[in-house]
Amino acid sequence: MKLDDLRVEIDSVDEELIELFMKRMDIALQVAEYKKEHNLPVLNTQREREILNKVSDRVSEKAGAELDTYARVFFSTLLDVSRSRQNLFLSGESSLTQRALKAMKETPILFPEKATVACQGIEGAYSQFASEKIFKLPSIMYFNTFENVFSAVEKGLCQYGILPIENSSAGSVGEVYDLMKNHNFSIAKSVKLHIKHTLLVNPGTKLSDIKEIYSHEQALNQCGRFLKDLKNVKIKVCENTAEAAQTVKSLANNHSAAISSRNCAALYGLEILDDDIQNSDNNYTRFICISKNLEIYPGANRISLMLSVPHRPLALYHIIAKFAALGLNMSKLESRPVPGSDFDFMFYFDIDGSLHSEPVLALMSQLEKELDFFVFLGNYPEE
Repeated sequence: MKLDDLRVEIDSVDEELIELFMKRMDIALQVAEYKKEHNLPVLNTQREREILNKVSDRVSEKAGAELDTYARVFFSTLLDVSRSRQNLFLSGESSLTQRALKAMKETPILFPEKATVACQGIEGAYSQFASEKIFKLPSIMYFNTFENVFSAVEKGLCQYGILPIENSSAGSVGEVYDLMKNHNFSIAKSVKLHIKHTLLVNPGTKLSDIKEIYSHEQALNQCGRFLKDLKNVKIKVCENTAEAAQTVKSLANNHSAAISSRNCAALYGLEILDDDIQNSDNNYTRFICISKNLEIYPGANRISLMLSVPHRPLALYHIIAKFAALGLNMSKLESRPVPGSDFDFMFYFDIDGSLHSEPVLALMSQLEKELDFFVFLGNYPEE
């Protein structure tokens, strides 16, 4: 047969599938009505297992084992969408839908120019520069740890907090991701900052004099090639690059150096011994601006989520398939182990999309109702 003839046959089969799909979804809705009347849960694991086993047996009997896996994936997806429709029917509007509609209505059109902002570190930290890029007139409060930044926003001590979340060459800031699940916050905005690292020393220090280098772990990773060429130099990890510069200044010797910024050279009276020592000139760190309450500003084009999925085959696939069905680009997927658990993982998603789209809002609402652990982190613009 010619290709055009085969396509005609496929179109004919698809028409039959569409009719059968609509019929099945209609029956699924009738099942939901019965479950609502008799106070029954949507998910019946035993029933779904029986269906998949029956499908597997029938397909294997008629076509052999070759199509078994494809059939299970197809029917697993069909069960998933049926369950989703039942959940929407039974649950109605989710708490997320209410929060999102309220935020879109009450959030100002313009992002504030002035605010009290929490940053980790001391004056000269990159979080400060990110804050000054987001706000024209920030009043910055410095805290020792990332966790204290989360707490300051959560308790209302500061209106916003600035946190580094990932670097283009060194990857994710794992500590920040791990802290997310312990605090209540929303992401209001994000910004990418071009990072250039310099080697700072006390006046008169030569490269051959250096015996120890201070910096933040991420900065050290971003300058790995430069450090690899140095011999017999100890690495000292600091809370941030500004603290590294401050430490070298306080030591007042000629054998200590800091990997920090040009701004810190002027701020702490140090000399720049070497400039642009990062592995790549294309070195960017992404910072998030967090708020206590959900704020959704005009132009919000990125959605961030945290969730976990059941321990069963294709569970994560079904989540990703829901995004794909709406044409949503997934720009980041990060898995983090859940402390104290036996190989349980939490997943962090960044998705290009907006809650102003009704299908997207409906999907977020659906995930909130279906999953045991689901946290909507925000819908925000990125500079």
